[in-house]
Amino acid sequence: MDNSKINVAEIFGCHVFNDAVMRRTLPRNVYQSIKKTSSEGRTLDPAIADIVANAMKDWAIEQGATHYAHWFQPMNNATAGKHDAFLSTAGDGTVTLEFSSKALVKGEADSSSFPSGGLRSTFEARGYTAWDPTSPAFVRDGTLYIPTAFCSYTGEAMDTKTPLLRSMQALSEQGVRLLHTLGCSDVNKVVPTVGAEQEYFLVDRDLYEKRLDLKICGCTLFGARPSKGQDLDDHYYGRIRIRVADFMRDLDENLWELGIVSKTKHNEAAPAQHELAVEFSTANIACDSNQLVMETMRNLAKKHNLACLLHEKPFAKVNGSGKHNNYSVLTNTGVNLLEPGPNPEENFSFLLMLCAFIRSVDLYADLLRMSAACPGNEYRLGEGEAPPAIISIFLGGNLLSILQNISGGSICKHCEQPMMDVGVEAIPNFQMDEADRNRTSPFAFTGNKFEFRMVGSSQSISYPNVVLNTILADSFSVYADRLSQASNIEEEIQRIISDTMKQHGRILFNGNNYCQQWVEEAKRRGLPLISNTIDAYRTFLDKKNIELFERFRVFSEKECRARCEVLMENYVKVRHIEASTMLEIAQRQILPSCIEYAGRAASSCNQIAQCGISSELISGHVKVVTRGIEEIIESVSHLDETLEKQDSLSTVEEKAFFSSRELKNAMQYLRQCCDSLESIVDQRNWPMPTYTDLLHRV
Repeated sequence: MDNSKINVAEIFGCHVFNDAVMRRTLPRNVYQSIKKTSSEGRTLDPAIADIVANAMKDWAIEQGATHYAHWFQPMNNATAGKHDAFLSTAGDGTVTLEFSSKALVKGEADSSSFPSGGLRSTFEARGYTAWDPTSPAFVRDGTLYIPTAFCSYTGEAMDTKTPLLRSMQALSEQGVRLLHTLGCSDVNKVVPTVGAEQEYFLVDRDLYEKRLDLKICGCTLFGARPSKGQDLDDHYYGRIRIRVADFMRDLDENLWELGIVSKTKHNEAAPAQHELAVEFSTANIACDSNQLVMETMRNLAKKHNLACLLHEKPFAKVNGSGKHNNYSVLTNTGVNLLEPGPNPEENFSFLLMLCAFIRSVDLYADLLRMSAACPGNEYRLGEGEAPPAIISIFLGGNLLSILQNISGGSICKHCEQPMMDVGVEAIPNFQMDEADRNRTSPFAFTGNKFEFRMVGSSQSISYPNVVLNTILADSFSVYADRLSQASNIEEEIQRIISDTMKQHGRILFNGNNYCQQWVEEAKRRGLPLISNTIDAYRTFLDKKNIELFERFRVFSEKECRARCEVLMENYVKVRHIEASTMLEIAQRQILPSCIEYAGRAASSCNQIAQCGISSELISGHVKVVTRGIEEIIESVSHLDETLEKQDSLSTVEEKAFFSSRELKNAMQYLRQCCDSLESIVDQRNWPMPTYTDLLHRV
């Protein structure tokens, strides 16, 4: 593709029913009304729905759309939609193109066919999709996609968008209350903004097709360590391979057409690993955009004869993939509440925001840990390429010192940041940042935002932001109550800072989160150490967490319990699929290949012996291979029995805990047996592409 032919300004958002399109196609009063709905959160005026629907249809048809779909995000970490044609027949055999306000505002989907966690019985099918006017519709592949919420017939949220919108509403309500106590009477809305960084792998499609584990599970279940991985640190930020560069260029163009500001792209740490970052947008739009990013990556990879792997750990002993959730809070007046300004020690509203995060993360660290828990992330967290499972906050030395001084009653003095001088006259000096970055921290302040680094690459970013919004709403509410009763606002803020540091300062840690000393220190501080994914899911059921979600009308207790069950059920199914796939590969591919190789090697050994040449070394090699075959047979039998034991358990929770321990251990044992043989069996006999093939042949 010739990059010079791409006019970014011309194509950007060309497939999106965005503000510019609405301003052009809608009457002025209708445009103003829907703008208030999307920007101020006001209730949609039913009287304008028909006008909007007709304009949206006409615009979509101009874009080549023949169908429309209510696009929603059920609790399966994916997106869904039923495609209906605009086509409508008349009595005389002619057809017209129609799209009513009813079709725009409300749709129906079978709610019992999606994960429900008991919210719906199999025989209770009706569910509703409801238009989300705060996220723009778009056209893709001949279909008008309308972002929607998805709920059951009885009103419970069956998706990830609905609780996200609820949490954004709660954050805004409490944030406005808090800012009004600080004298910001012009603020009437507070919005969480998010910028997601997406890591992924690209491998050759032909090699991918030869790996059943990659096709079924998205990760390799077998594979010996390659002779060259990321040992030389030569891939990170390095030259982008030609095939990958073509893919990235195509990806950028497709995302720009969908109005997604694909901003940064580069090679990541491991061979064949890459990253894409987008600009900030409101949390619900950022979540929609990230789902589109992942879908577009997968689809475009096929076009370039590549396969895009979004699994958190597609290759053992190789850097895994995450999704950094960069989070900030913005007012309707355009103020970033996490902007420290030139003198952060005097910016009490900013320091109050820091305290809100410190209090929230300390009280609800378990919920943040839960929001980043998934089967793939269990292999990644704490493995040297991701933060450990212990939640802590990095502020940097300067901000930490400011809070400690205020807490101790000391006067904070402003210190000018030193200039960076690299010692070369031709290179200009520049002012250093307030603090270094801490890549080992799960929750780090990075200038004017917090970066939640634990989220897995395959995950929706909805749950992490639902949690962040809700726990912040809780702190905003508490602070608003205190400040509304205070006679001196500045003195009360100082007391809040002092109380926060005394009660919640344990969550602050600027050091190396990877070292064993931090694990011991975290235990001493009483921080939660939740290393098991199932234990993380169970925090959804803790009384304090249910009360939190109910207090801010984000989840009911019934919805909390349903989500916990959905997460556990998904974990069980993923592990069961992985184990079953391992058995199939081991029994039908690896064992026959190794047995054939052992037979050939034994035959060669006999032929050499008949020539009067010593064959002890070859004979020893054959014995090693045959012993390895016996171990594989034993481990296959053990894994098969373990799967049967899991199936015999009665509850989802029992199966989940069993999967996370016994089944996982049995799978690991089979893998070790097979990987050890891969290193010594003739490459011509090994039945699948190796790590070297996958990582270095793109």
